[in-house]
Amino acid sequence: MRISDIKDIAAVLRSSFPAVWIAAAMFMLASCASLSRGGAGGEVTGVGGSTFAEPVPYGMVLVDRGAYAMGPAKDDSIWGLKGNPKGVSVDAFWMDETEVTNSKYKQFVLWVRDSIIRERLADPAYGGNEAFKIEEDKEGNPITPYLNWNKPIPWRNANEDEQRAIESVYRTNPITGQRELDPTQLNYRYEIFNHTEAAKRKHRLDPTRRDYNTDNPVNYELPIISKDTAYLTDEGEIVRETVTRPLSGDFDFLNTYIVNVYPDTTAWINDFDNAYNEQYTRLYFSNPGYNNYPVVGVSWDQANAFANWRTDYLRRSLGKEGVYIEPYRLPTEAEWEYAARAGNSESSFPWSETLPMDERGCFYANFKPGDGDYVRDGHVITSPVGTYKANDFGLFDMAGNVSEWTSTAFTESIDRLTSDINPEYRYNAAIEDPYKMKRKIVRGGSWKDVMHNLRSDLRQWEYQNEQRSYIGFRCVRSQIGFAKGTQKRK
Repeated sequence: MRISDIKDIAAVLRSSFPAVWIAAAMFMLASCASLSRGGAGGEVTGVGGSTFAEPVPYGMVLVDRGAYAMGPAKDDSIWGLKGNPKGVSVDAFWMDETEVTNSKYKQFVLWVRDSIIRERLADPAYGGNEAFKIEEDKEGNPITPYLNWNKPIPWRNANEDEQRAIESVYRTNPITGQRELDPTQLNYRYEIFNHTEAAKRKHRLDPTRRDYNTDNPVNYELPIISKDTAYLTDEGEIVRETVTRPLSGDFDFLNTYIVNVYPDTTAWINDFDNAYNEQYTRLYFSNPGYNNYPVVGVSWDQANAFANWRTDYLRRSLGKEGVYIEPYRLPTEAEWEYAARAGNSESSFPWSETLPMDERGCFYANFKPGDGDYVRDGHVITSPVGTYKANDFGLFDMAGNVSEWTSTAFTESIDRLTSDINPEYRYNAAIEDPYKMKRKIVRGGSWKDVMHNLRSDLRQWEYQNEQRSYIGFRCVRSQIGFAKGTQKRK
C-alpha cells in the first residue's frame, strides 16, 4: 500500500468519524504497509506488526472471555425446573450497555425511508437526477450502482418531480387526514454470507478434500445446499424462498433477505385482551417522549436486519478500504446469560441477592411486583433504559423492562446439541418448515413478568416472526484483538 493511499483514506476518515476510530484505522493501515518486511540473516522471524486493541464501540461494554455453569444450578419443584448446569466458555465480545431504544431504531427506519427517496430521485419517472446514484467511477467506467448519501434530499426546495418522489413514501390517514409514513414501503434488503456452511468440508467444490479418510472412495457428486433468497412483487409484496440445488460456488452461501422494518405498534392491543392500550399504539414509537425507551414490536427478523444495517452504516462511515470490522449481531444464548449473570455461576439474577430490591426497598428491575400491581417498581409498562442499577459488568436492564431476542434457535434437545465452547444452535427455517421450527430463544423477562421470569438462567422462546410489546433486543460484536484476561468472577 502506497503512502498516498493511506493519506487519501485518512482524509475520508477525518471528515466522517471520531478521532478514536481514525487512530485505530490508521494503525491497521500502517501495519498493512509493513507486512512485507523480511527477517534478519535469512532466519524466519515472523511477520512484523504490533498488537491491536479495538477501541470501545459507542454505547457498548466489553464482556471479557470467561467460563461459567450455564442453566439452573438447582431443581425448582414449584416451577418445574430441573437443575442441569453445563460448563461452557465464551470468548470476549462487546455488548450494548442498554437495550436498543426507540430513538436508535427510528434512525434505522428513517435511513430506509431516505434510501427509498434517493432511489426514486434518481429514477427517470421522478426527474432522474443522476447525482443521487453513483453508476461510474472517477474515470467514467461503469460500476455497481450505489446511492450517493453525500447528496442531500431537497426537503425544503424540491421541484415538482422531487416533491413527488419525497411524498411517495408518505400516505394520508383516511380517518384523521394526517400525513404519515407508509410503513408498507419501508423494506430493507440485505445479504449475509453464511461463513459456517461455506467452511464445512462437505461443501467443498474439490471432492478429494471433503473426506480426509483415504480408505473411503471419493464421492464426485455435487453437494446439495439450500440458500435463502427474497424479492418484491410488482405489488410490493415480499416473497421469501429457500432454494435447494447442487453446489456451484461461493455465491450459494450468500443469502438474500428483504424485511419490512417498521415495528408492529398494534402489539400493545393484540397482546392484551380487554385492556385500553390504544395510547401506546399511537404514541410509544412515534412520540419523542418515548425516545429513550426500549423499542418493542420488533420481530427476530427485524432485529437481525437492524444489526446488519448498523454494521453497514459503520463500515460506510469508516471507508471501504483497509478497515475490517466485526459485524454487529444478536448475542448467542450463552453470551447473553454469561453477560447477565456477570460471570457468576452462583447467581440466578443479574444481582447477587435473591430478592429484587435492596434494603431500602429500591427495585433492581422493572417487572410485575405483585398481583395486578405493575406500578410498585415505579412504572406501568416499560421504563427508560438505564433506569435501574447496572450489573457487575456494567450492563443495564439484563432483567426486566423487555425480554431480549438471542440468535439461538430453540429445540427441546438444545443442551445435547451444543458445544461447550462458544455454544450456539442455529436453524434458518425455510418458509415451508413447520411453525415449531421457527422458534428463537428470548431471555431476561419483561415489564409484564413476575420475578421468576427475570431469572438469568431461565430459557424462554418465541416465534421469530412474532412482534410483542414486551420483547426487544440489544446487539453484540465479537472483540478484535487480545482480551484483557478472565473477568473476576464471584
